[in-house]
Amino acid sequence: MLLVASGSLSACGVTREYEQPDMAVPEEYRGINPSSKGAPADTSVAMLPYRSFFSDSTLCELIDAAMAHNFDLLKALSNIDYANESLKVAKLGNLPTLNLGVQAVRTNPSDNGLNALPIGQTSVDDHTVTATASWEADIWGKIRSKKKSALANYLKTKEAANTVRTTIVANVASGYYNLLMLDAQLEISKKNLELAKTTLKMTRLQYDAGQTTSLAIQQQEALLQNIEGSLPALEQKISAQENALSILCGSMPSSIKRERVLFTTKIADSFSSGIPSALLQNRPDVRSAELALRAAHADMGAAKASLYPSLTISGSGGVEAVKASDWFTLPGALFGTVQAGLIQPVFQRGQLKAQYHQSEIVRDQAELSFKQSVIQAVGEVSNALVQLDKVKERERIAEQRSATLHKAVDNAGSLFNSAMVTYLDVLTAETNSLQADLDLASIRSQHMTAISELYRSLGGGWR
Repeated sequence: MLLVASGSLSACGVTREYEQPDMAVPEEYRGINPSSKGAPADTSVAMLPYRSFFSDSTLCELIDAAMAHNFDLLKALSNIDYANESLKVAKLGNLPTLNLGVQAVRTNPSDNGLNALPIGQTSVDDHTVTATASWEADIWGKIRSKKKSALANYLKTKEAANTVRTTIVANVASGYYNLLMLDAQLEISKKNLELAKTTLKMTRLQYDAGQTTSLAIQQQEALLQNIEGSLPALEQKISAQENALSILCGSMPSSIKRERVLFTTKIADSFSSGIPSALLQNRPDVRSAELALRAAHADMGAAKASLYPSLTISGSGGVEAVKASDWFTLPGALFGTVQAGLIQPVFQRGQLKAQYHQSEIVRDQAELSFKQSVIQAVGEVSNALVQLDKVKERERIAEQRSATLHKAVDNAGSLFNSAMVTYLDVLTAETNSLQADLDLASIRSQHMTAISELYRSLGGGWR
């Protein structure tokens, strides 16, 4: 009857089953483009593997290398193996324990004691081989709760590894796009350097003809020197970014090949962000936070079950003989013991009750962390959507400004040759055009990085 009751009680335990906390998740993200509204959740770019999301094969190869050799990811994967060992132990919690022992004892009792030996005998030998088994009935679901906790912790380590994967994808993409931007800025600076040299040559010709002053030459030389000084700085940044990408991919610092340039890299903006509730399944960090809550809930159940009686059945048996050669004199050398005990904790100096209250606090904290992770995830997506929308608008304006200033440089050069403008007009046009091109390259890189950040914030990259 007791075993039947224990089976019934262990099915429900002493705590309620885990239920996902209610979250007032909005129906759509703040800052979402109106053209994307109403798109079904399964069209979210988070469902795409990174090789389908990124069109640049060089970038995909870099991500592949990082996925295989990144040290943070390798450590996260080792945590999975570690947690798996704990899970294996928890799965065997319902099985009895079994111990084997061999013992040889020689006793030399006092001649005047109660255990005094017959005259002429000075010692007694005892040789024993024992097998002991013990099994605890899971009456209150304590063992089952420990299994749930171990499983949740194991799955949490897997989600932690997936979180590292999404971060790696975003970081590699961001670093790669920054490298393309630096390449573009270096190329722009070199072109403007050649333009500045040509302008300086023209200015000297004007000076020789008496059409301008030495101040014009000095101003143009200063501009030329400023552009020349920017080249080493850009080259240093390129080398540092290549090294950073190499380290991210788990390799020694080296050059990074790239087959495309910034302004020929295709940008795909026609995708859906899905709905906020999909983050509960797409974002590995949100899933990890909920698994931590599940583990804390199970630990609370195990702590509460420790307050109730525990039923343990144990038995031992083996062979015992004064002489080892008599072990196999059966059945005379055999012995056995079976016992069952029901233990109710009464006074443990408040430790069990304190541990249970502590587990309640940890469980409540885990629930707060889970809710916080959901809110933070929705906020990150909203920020990424606004950033992407605004950077596209900035890029459109920057392209128009760059085109306008390119025309201004051409016009200034023609007018300067005709002596219709001064050297200051040419200098100003060149400076403005150079800065516009550099700004456009920076904004273009920000546009591409914003797309990869939206992909990460939606939970993409780990599939």
